[in-house]
Amino acid sequence: QVQLVESGGGLVQTGGSLRLSCAASGHTFSRYAMGWFRQAPGKEREFVAAISRSGDNTYYADFVKGRFTISRDNAKNSVYLQINSLKPEDTAVYHCAAVSATPTYFRRSYSSSKIYDYWGQGTQVTVSS
Repeated sequence: QVQLVESGGGLVQTGGSLRLSCAASGHTFSRYAMGWFRQAPGKEREFVAAISRSGDNTYYADFVKGRFTISRDNAKNSVYLQINSLKPEDTAVYHCAAVSATPTYFRRSYSSSKIYDYWGQGTQVTVSS
């Protein structure tokens, strides 16, 4: 079992920045590739960003357009999502997720929520216009 706890969300104005954190406990963190997803009210959960077990490979949704940066610190059992130039449409609950997968499989499937084994409860990000 892996427990994931997100933090760092809040209410910010358009153009602001946030750094979301996801702390993991339970199993060896470095064994898991990680992803960030978000879900806005009335919408389906969507992929935001993902990172390989070592942190060497990162992947982003097209809408990120350079505004988001995913990173991890395996020594601290944590993954982060830096969000800059926030827009009202970024308002959502942001979830981190963990998956134990081979690098090849993860490269093919990182954007699918179905492959992830563990999920956090999420942190709310609200962007005011």
